[in-house]
Amino acid sequence: MDTVGTRIMIVDDEEIVRVSLGNWLKEDGHEVMLAASGLEALQMLEDRICDIMLLDLKMPRMSGLEVLAKVKTSKPGIQVLMMTAYASVETAVDAMQKGAYDYLVKPFEPEELKILIKRVMEKQALQQENVALKQRIEDAFGTDEIVGECPAMKTIFQLVRDVAASNSTVLITGESGTGKELIAKAIHANSDRKYMPFVPVSLGALPETLVESELFGHQKGAFTGATYARRGRFELADGGTLFLDEIGDLSPKAQVDLLRVLQESKFTRIGGTREVSVDVRIVAATNRDLRQMVKEGQFREDLFYRFNVVSIELPPLRERGDDIVLLAQRFLREFASKTNKPIKGFSNEALAIIRGYDWPGNVRELENAVERAFVVVKGEVIKSNHLPFNIRSREEQADSRSLKAVEKHHIRRVLAETGWNISQAAKALEIDRVTLYNKIKKYDIQEET
Repeated sequence: MDTVGTRIMIVDDEEIVRVSLGNWLKEDGHEVMLAASGLEALQMLEDRICDIMLLDLKMPRMSGLEVLAKVKTSKPGIQVLMMTAYASVETAVDAMQKGAYDYLVKPFEPEELKILIKRVMEKQALQQENVALKQRIEDAFGTDEIVGECPAMKTIFQLVRDVAASNSTVLITGESGTGKELIAKAIHANSDRKYMPFVPVSLGALPETLVESELFGHQKGAFTGATYARRGRFELADGGTLFLDEIGDLSPKAQVDLLRVLQESKFTRIGGTREVSVDVRIVAATNRDLRQMVKEGQFREDLFYRFNVVSIELPPLRERGDDIVLLAQRFLREFASKTNKPIKGFSNEALAIIRGYDWPGNVRELENAVERAFVVVKGEVIKSNHLPFNIRSREEQADSRSLKAVEKHHIRRVLAETGWNISQAAKALEIDRVTLYNKIKKYDIQEET
């Protein structure tokens, strides 16, 4: 396997070790990054990601094992090779338990290192191949755009599999932006109709006067502006699936017209005389409470029961736990793939903010937020300051007018802008370093990792 071009970081407090190892690796065609301490290595990983880290076990201030623990927490994809002149069974086992791939005993030969790097890259290639295989399976299943590991979503995925095999009408409910159309597409893609059309129509976006024409079509001259005959969505979906979004917005007349089609599978174009028969599977969706609308006389009870043969309720994003982070990472990969922009991931603080936000706009709002961050970021890692202001300022909004909240937010922003250079930040804030350290401790301000 060709390992040329691998990005390797060397972390060692001895300059002669860093330089000599770096020269070896550069001669083999690798991209090399050098760090003189564990702290410097972690700071470098904020803006650049490596494939392999060669990490010295014994270093002042922060040991190699401490660095290893932080790297495996924040950047688990990096493979770490420990280097030590103090080889022992205990240190080797400890390093492996903390996530190191292997270790080397100083001094070692270039060929020994080359073989080990090759093994690491073969392992990473196998992992990538497994991910690609999983993606191909998801593509075949037809839910490749849907991410979900929480219990509620796993139940929904199983329900999609079960209902797809039938021809029953499905009603999908949930807040706006929860992905109702994606579920409808998954049902279609897993059904016997998957090679026939999937036709979506947003009823809430249509003026009442156009709903009938949009659904059933019209003949030439049927009304002013009807200069040609036009097939409606039911005809276009013949043999396939018709997705009726926002059915709670249907007018009383449109509800009557739709009920007749659902009962008889027949309709007449506006201005026409011939009945048209269609074979269409209906999947409907709404963010409104149809049962309550039935009680209030705003929605026909018989139409509601026609739609509600099988019901799927999508949870809001705020109730999906770690799915929020999985979705954010999925969106980031998609944007990076489309543009070839080398964005590798989110900082820990950015992920914490994303995880803690309520997302009233659900998945749609999350996708927009990730896209915004993707556009403005300059390095390889999205940090909290790249997120939209309304999301990253959530902590301050609870007590935004207090002096404590304003000061904490300002200090954190200046520290981020100066790359946590305490001297520069203290100078910008016009305070001394001791005062700045005290305020960092007082407000429990953490550097993004």
